[in-house]
Amino acid sequence: MEETIVISDTFITLGQALKEAAVIDSGGQAKWFLSEVPVWVNGEEEQRRGRKLYPGDRVTIDEIGAINIANHDE
Repeated sequence: MEETIVISDTFITLGQALKEAAVIDSGGQAKWFLSEVPVWVNGEEEQRRGRKLYPGDRVTIDEIGAINIANHDE
């Protein structure tokens, strides 16, 4: 899976991005998911669901794929 999420705000949280990309069904699953599955933000492992993602950031999830963050102007 390779997906791009277009945001109109300044940032989106990692938990929101996972839900938007249909990796998880609800925001409540984010904490569990991040504790069980390796998730990388711009090459660094991340476990905080509140991590702010900005346009240009890339989230990589082992054995699932990648999510790119873009703004509506790109």
